[in-house]
Amino acid sequence: MSHTMTKAEREAFLADPRVAILALSDKGRGPLAVPIWYVYEPGGELWFLTAKASAKGDLLKPEKRISLCVQTETRPYKYVSIEGPITKVGTATTDDHLLPLAQRYRGEEDGRAYAENLREDLETGSRMLVHMAPERWLTLDNSKNG
Repeated sequence: MSHTMTKAEREAFLADPRVAILALSDKGRGPLAVPIWYVYEPGGELWFLTAKASAKGDLLKPEKRISLCVQTETRPYKYVSIEGPITKVGTATTDDHLLPLAQRYRGEEDGRAYAENLREDLETGSRMLVHMAPERWLTLDNSKNG
C-alpha cells in the first residue's frame, strides 16, 4: 500500500494553516532552515513574507530554487515537501498580504490586530513578498498505514 498523498490530498493538506520549514542554500555553509507562515491556493503558487534585512531576505532571489517542508505535529504523521523556483520577489502590503496571512494563522480578530500592529513597519518597505512555483513534490501520509 502506498503512503503517498494524491494530488488532491496534498493540496488540501497545504491549504490548511500549517507552519512550513523553508530551506535555502547558503554558499559555503549548510542550508538555512527556518519556519515560515505561507499561503497556498491549490494548483497555484505558494507565497510568504519575510524581512528584507534578514538572513532569509539576503538569500531569496528570483529563479533561485527553494524547498519547503510542511508536516503534522501529531500522529498519524504526514508531510509534504515542495521544491521549486522563486518566481517573483516584491514588496508586501498590509491589506493585500499581511492581513490575509495573519488571519489565516491567528484568526480574524487576532489576525487583524497583528496586521495593524505591523502596518507601519510594512509600509516602510521592510518586508518582501516571495512567490514560489511548486515543481517537485514528496509526500507521506502514515494514516494510510492501516
